[in-house]
Amino acid sequence: MAQVHQYKVTMTCEGCSGAVQRVLEKHKDRIENFDISLKDQQVKVKTNLSAEDVLELIKKTGKAVEYVSSS
Repeated sequence: MAQVHQYKVTMTCEGCSGAVQRVLEKHKDRIENFDISLKDQQVKVKTNLSAEDVLELIKKTGKAVEYVSSS
């Protein structure tokens, strides 16, 4: 069953959020959906992947990221 993992990601512009979007879209076969809030510096990802796997994907953007919670 898919879970929603929430992360705090340091994004300063639309280019930053676009980088996160591109890396998550590359794995759309394993990610149901995601929501990126540049204003709140927050990324929510609904997936069967573990929270750690998603964290590693977001880290590929070079942005500072920290895991917040899962539900």
